Amino acid sequence: METEALFILNSALLGVGLAMDAFSVSLANGLSAPKLSRGMRAAIPLTFAAFQFLMPMIGWFCVRSIAEAFAAFQKVVPWIALALLLYIGGKMLIEGIRSKDAQDSDGAVLKPYTLFVQGVATSIDALSVGFTIEGYRFGHALEAGLIIAAVTYVLCFFGLRIGQRFGTRLSRKATILGGVILIGIGVEIFITGIFGA
Repeated sequence: METEALFILNSALLGVGLAMDAFSVSLANGLSAPKLSRGMRAAIPLTFAAFQFLMPMIGWFCVRSIAEAFAAFQKVVPWIALALLLYIGGKMLIEGIRSKDAQDSDGAVLKPYTLFVQGVATSIDALSVGFTIEGYRFGHALEAGLIIAAVTYVLCFFGLRIGQRFGTRLSRKATILGGVILIGIGVEIFITGIFGA
């Protein structure tokens, strides 16, 4: 019982650590598009939770089956995350600067493709969690992944709501701020991944 409680606590804490980038991106999404549709409001935390579940599971599988190839791929992960977030953040930044009013605040900036790329960019570093949970049997790895996904969902849900509240007040400046946040997250992932800061 005590061991199971410790496992759940460790998985939840791992989820919090992994979800911080997704939380920040959810906040940026809420800032830049405060009038999102109900469907998109539901899709954002679900997408991030799904990716945060999927990536550790893929990492777990890779470590147990193709460890050498996976270790080589890990070196390019920070570059991929940086490129994706620079692209999305730069696009938001340009759209925010070009916009003369709050016309983009209805959620048009955030398309399903953009959300998909954000999900990949913020969760790709979670592949390395496969090394952490490599010793788990499949059932425990699955349980850890589900706990990580649940924590991610909750954090992203609240991040989005907070962003929307402030985004409505900030108008088009929020799109610029959202773009800057995404670029900052990309740089942070890159520096951490390359230099281990």
